[in-house]
Amino acid sequence: MLGLKSVSSAAISPDGKYAAYTVIVPRTFDEKPGGSYSELHIIDLKTKVSGPFIIGKENISSIAWSPDGSEIAFRMRRGEKAKSQVWSIPLSGGEARQLTDCKSGVSAFAWHPSGKQIAYIATEPETKREKTLEDKGYGFIYFEEYLKHKNLYLVDVLPDSQNANATQLTSDVTVWSFVFSEDGKKIALAATEKNLIDYSYMFKHVHLLDVATKEIKQLTQNPGKLGNFKFSPDGKQLAYTAALETKDHAVSQVYVMPVKGGEAKNLTKANFRGHVHWVNWKDNNTIIYFAKEAANVTLTEVNLKNNKHKQILTSENNGGIIFSPPDYTTDFKQFVFHGDFPAHPDELFYWQPGKKMNQLTELNPQLKNTELGKQKVISYKADDGQEVEGILIYPVGYKKDVVYPTIVLVHGGPESHYSNGWVSGYSTPGQVLAGKGYAVFYPNYRASTGYGLDFALAGYGDAAGVEFDDIRDGIKHLIDIGLADKDRIGLGGGSYGGFASAWFATYYTEYVKAVCMFVGISDLISKRGTTDIPYEELLVHSGKPLEEMWDQSLKRSPIYYAHQSKTATLIYGGANDTRVHPSQSIELYRRMKMNHHPAVRLVQYPGEGHGNRNQTGRLDVILRILDWYDWYVKDANPLNGPMPPLDISDKYGIDLPADK
Repeated sequence: MLGLKSVSSAAISPDGKYAAYTVIVPRTFDEKPGGSYSELHIIDLKTKVSGPFIIGKENISSIAWSPDGSEIAFRMRRGEKAKSQVWSIPLSGGEARQLTDCKSGVSAFAWHPSGKQIAYIATEPETKREKTLEDKGYGFIYFEEYLKHKNLYLVDVLPDSQNANATQLTSDVTVWSFVFSEDGKKIALAATEKNLIDYSYMFKHVHLLDVATKEIKQLTQNPGKLGNFKFSPDGKQLAYTAALETKDHAVSQVYVMPVKGGEAKNLTKANFRGHVHWVNWKDNNTIIYFAKEAANVTLTEVNLKNNKHKQILTSENNGGIIFSPPDYTTDFKQFVFHGDFPAHPDELFYWQPGKKMNQLTELNPQLKNTELGKQKVISYKADDGQEVEGILIYPVGYKKDVVYPTIVLVHGGPESHYSNGWVSGYSTPGQVLAGKGYAVFYPNYRASTGYGLDFALAGYGDAAGVEFDDIRDGIKHLIDIGLADKDRIGLGGGSYGGFASAWFATYYTEYVKAVCMFVGISDLISKRGTTDIPYEELLVHSGKPLEEMWDQSLKRSPIYYAHQSKTATLIYGGANDTRVHPSQSIELYRRMKMNHHPAVRLVQYPGEGHGNRNQTGRLDVILRILDWYDWYVKDANPLNGPMPPLDISDKYGIDLPADK
């Protein structure tokens, strides 16, 4: 599992002859701790011959062809203490050259349509005065004050202008993303008043920037969350994705509006059973949008003159490939995607409208000889009659009349959902569990995206309500159909899935023998005061200030029920998590321990945040949760007996000195 490669992005050349793509390559365990590498590859779309361009211990991201197709630009950090810069490499090969020399590092960039310049986003650099104060011991943290904006810059990138001084285009707002108009005279950018992650979640609006005069004005009035946006080819209209209203916890709609200003028109179908995630243009009168609909994905075009929608590509009709938003040629005849499917992580795909998608890479040939659990979408009725879907992986060697130990893996968000593709990862290792004889269930409980706004809003102001009741009812369904052994059920998940884990370890303790709670929530009251997205939590989750819901927040907190837990509980997460503070893990651990719980363990990972980046931390997570489930679920060891061994270093596969 931890050695699998995957395609993470794809871009087609302007002439449609080549595709550039990035490949995620996991770091080996004899290297120092760190994240995976990302390589750059190029494939000839006619011959299907692929070649590596930049490989090895590099981290390539944000690939973009130059307008004339002669080179590929990308972000890369080269050197031990280097910042991320924009580099480019010719299609003909040769050495990569650095295009920017930004002291604070580049977070995003785009080619000017002329190909002679690039624009990029970077945080205001540290001043000499600030550096001196820090060196002398006065570099104190003024929490959420003294913030520096992410500004937009423009720099020449001709061969004789390397590292030229950049022109600053913005100063009074923080810029998160941007696109050029086709003539290069205007930039649409997503901006907020403050450089806070919470503001990027809830308060982004599209602004229009005149490149020559640097005049900037707000264009959209979207309430709540904002997605991507694109100019029409003639530059007269802007298409964008956004929430319908402030309380929507995810982007879901597609809009179009005049660039000169005016009303935005919502093009989304009424009662659309899905969530729109991405938008672009086919021509001046036709928009295309990518959506997630239930456990599938779709690509649809809509005619602006009559608002007719036509699906042009679906995962259901293309071998179950869960494809990404595409990159395509301006004539709309050639597309590239990365996509996954139930038996394989992301690969590179090529598509011509009217034909089947063509897989161009095979990064993990070993999977062809690996027996995997059969995977399918199932549905069931919740106790109140609501239909709920989920992804089920059968145990390898499944026999119809046998009941199996079963693990339920709960997604986070809850503004997320599982598509019917490759759903296994280091913290949700479904296929590994299936290979060990477990049935594995991934529920798309109410509050998940992909099933329309009413379904998604079920959890608004009602945390741990019908959301987690749906998971309970899914467990009951698996027992009723004769698949799950009612005495051998475990549950796990991260973030909001970690919240569910804590809820089933305490409130619904009778349903599960063991849980694995990853970066999870245990106390809704203290969580609101320690997260880095308090406005997002208020506006799209709680719906009311804490002062108006003390009692409900307390009684929807797993710590309130910790005293009644009869479930073995493994708690783990990053020690540097700003999204769900590590104190959430400590609180649940303390409440259980103070109530003499015999099977609770807390593991924290130094330097990690909201999920583990380092290969060492990922290895520990997957081995530790497999041990926990085997001990308490499969082998049904008693709760009041010994816990699994704490030291699992013998399973790491590295040589360690013996203790003296």
